Amino acid sequence: MMKIAYTGWTWIQSNDPETAKKMLEQSFRECKFLGYDYVENFAFIRDYYWENPEELVRLTKDCGVELVNLYGHFTLDVEASLETAKAQIDFLHAIGGKWYNCQHGGFADGGPSERPTDPEMLCKICEIATRLGAYAKEKGITVCFHPHYGTCVFSKEDIDYFAAHTDPGCVSFCFDTAHTTLAGIDPAALIREYGDRIAFMHLKDVDTYALSKAKGPEKMASFRALGHGTVDFPAVKAALEEVGYDGFLCVELDRPEVCNFHSAEVSRIYIRDVLHL
Repeated sequence: MMKIAYTGWTWIQSNDPETAKKMLEQSFRECKFLGYDYVENFAFIRDYYWENPEELVRLTKDCGVELVNLYGHFTLDVEASLETAKAQIDFLHAIGGKWYNCQHGGFADGGPSERPTDPEMLCKICEIATRLGAYAKEKGITVCFHPHYGTCVFSKEDIDYFAAHTDPGCVSFCFDTAHTTLAGIDPAALIREYGDRIAFMHLKDVDTYALSKAKGPEKMASFRALGHGTVDFPAVKAALEEVGYDGFLCVELDRPEVCNFHSAEVSRIYIRDVLHL
């Protein structure tokens, strides 16, 4: 049966380690209160706990949640990205997590957010993902690549290229219903096409009217809590069931409409009342 998780990185709004740790704890407690037993966070939380991973393990147990996934970002510097990501994989292994989401971190040249498929860039990201996937597999961790707006793996053409140039035995996908919508892709159709490579899912809704008025990075301001947009989540669920997916459905919202708690609550109610999960 599919399990429900929530991404808590949006709670962390401080660069001070002790303050950030308190915000992380708040995310755990609020998610648990709302009925999310599983959580994900950005891999930067390693910076707060790398000397004592057991401190984070104790916190999750005290809050009653399981931290199943960390999420990292790559640059186009292959070796530097691998060094950072391997350290994050080692930390994830130490705290008992089994999934590592990752993406290209975006374009740093100030150019447009949406670009034609670039094989030169993609080959670097494919190399990072494949080498990291093999490293993680030895530790019982699955690398899940996340196509994302404003990166070199966004469009259907990018996704197809990435899939064809990475090892399916080492690199899986985490598809996101909102980013696929921004790319003009039907999430359910993408799930059916790549069902055997999906190891994690991100759910968020899209206000397509707001999207139609937005340009560039502001397109991501059209993301909404589940049920507050037009993504057909029953069709997404049906497609996942069709391909035999029984992993995590992880809700994420980059810009909460009111606050993190409210958005997480709205989505949890939708999942319970509409998706019956």
